[in-house]
Amino acid sequence: MTDTTATFDLGPQALIVARLAEGVRDEQLADGTPCPGCAVRNLLGHLTGLSVAFRDAARKDLGARTGTAPDAAGPDIGFGWREELAKALDELAEAWRDPAAWTGMTRAGGVDLPGAVAAAVAVDELVIHGWDLARATGQEYAPDPAALRASHDFLRVAAEQSDRGDGVFGPVVPVPDDAPLLDRAVGLSGRDPGWTR
Repeated sequence: MTDTTATFDLGPQALIVARLAEGVRDEQLADGTPCPGCAVRNLLGHLTGLSVAFRDAARKDLGARTGTAPDAAGPDIGFGWREELAKALDELAEAWRDPAAWTGMTRAGGVDLPGAVAAAVAVDELVIHGWDLARATGQEYAPDPAALRASHDFLRVAAEQSDRGDGVFGPVVPVPDDAPLLDRAVGLSGRDPGWTR
């Protein structure tokens, strides 16, 4: 989609998502989220799966986890999901701290792409799904500023390159140019920044 030479640390945003997940109460797992047809438990399962896939993409450990399309099966959580997600997020961040992760080609979601682009996709997933999780569970959300800028830049380019005005997650939702950067990123992702439970 776009190549970049700028690198960033996924660790701060991964930690924010881990803290949001820790704040999820068991009775909220069946609640809806800004992702249509996706309950909190499915969103948490997706976050776990994408963390593992993009960890392996960073390591160039290509196989079933990096070759499976994200919508191939409905994600869910199992027993011990809190520890599993926290570990996957930590390993994701650590894998992208290796400069080699940002070079050459890799694969994620069944798509071959440059390492730097895979990192942009990964951080965008963490920023936008962090917002999803916070909104769905009534938690405060302030993404890592560097991650938010990278996410917004990725989503802006993705929307510009789409001839249908689609965002990565759905049709772009118009947001005023002077809106906060998070709201603009959320709109570019195809979500309404005003979504509430």
